[in-house]
Amino acid sequence: MIIDCHGHFTTAPKALEDWRNRQVASLKGGDAPKASELRIGDDELREAIEKNQLARMDERGSDLTIFSPRASFMAHHVGGFETSAAWSAICNELIHRVAGLFPDRFIGAAMLPQSPGVDPRTCIPELERCVKEYGFVAINLNPDPSGGHWTSPPLPDRHWYPIYEKMVEYEVPAMIHVSTSCNACFHTTGAHYLNADTTAFMQCLTSELFRDFPTLKFVIPHGGGAVPYHWGRFRGLAQELKKPLLSEHLLKNVFFDTCVYHQPGIDLLAKVIPVENILFASEMIGAVRGIDPQTGHYYDDTRRYIEASTILSDADRKAIYEGNARSVYPRLDRALRAKGL
Repeated sequence: MIIDCHGHFTTAPKALEDWRNRQVASLKGGDAPKASELRIGDDELREAIEKNQLARMDERGSDLTIFSPRASFMAHHVGGFETSAAWSAICNELIHRVAGLFPDRFIGAAMLPQSPGVDPRTCIPELERCVKEYGFVAINLNPDPSGGHWTSPPLPDRHWYPIYEKMVEYEVPAMIHVSTSCNACFHTTGAHYLNADTTAFMQCLTSELFRDFPTLKFVIPHGGGAVPYHWGRFRGLAQELKKPLLSEHLLKNVFFDTCVYHQPGIDLLAKVIPVENILFASEMIGAVRGIDPQTGHYYDDTRRYIEASTILSDADRKAIYEGNARSVYPRLDRALRAKGL
């Protein structure tokens, strides 16, 4: 199988955005819309998926996508906990419905109702609902709910431990994924996302988080931001900080996806990061949707880069496409085994 660990519902019917706009407008006065006021039929969901993500999956030969709400729409900085709770519940329910309509092609990952300054324990009911009732296999965890101002404690802080305890209990990894930047210094997809990937890795490097949670797993998207490119810097910093080798200190718990949109980037990732720490992903249809004039192919057709890489063996590709994902996402593996896969 070819399992894409990083997909977002970026093509949801417009009614979802309209509902959200009403919710945001209500923060200035007036009643917030009720969840029951959002009406999206199954036929609308099918059309949104079949003409977009599913068509691309079929064209490119991927089998299954771990699917979550649109990252830039999470916008945890908007409103307070009640706003985020209502919005998360609606977005997660749509993901559940998509997975129900296409059970062999999509499986859910949850958006959490995070909010700046709010205890992460408030996210646990939604996390549990998505795992227990919806069968989701992962969560997205935003290390910066403030939207580019970084007002939350770093990831190893005990502030986050209630989430980690549930992740370990339910065997769900977290993709460390920020949302929209409301800081003009940081473009959302071109800077804020990549900054966060790099920042999350460094926060883990300086800590002993995985001593407290030896089975906790993080997936750092977008190829790890700057991490592979500056691997020597991180190795050197770990050495100066008297940390163990990164293979022991982090790489049993931290993984990287292949959302890197050119051949040299994938080759570098495959050369620097151990194969067992690389998961196939494309993030399509996501931040980069165009066709590369140098190749004539979509930038986000990441399978082409993996197939063309001279760094990887056939066994390496099998691990990246399927084996590593089944190891990092135990609930996914069990769901596939239940289907005889």
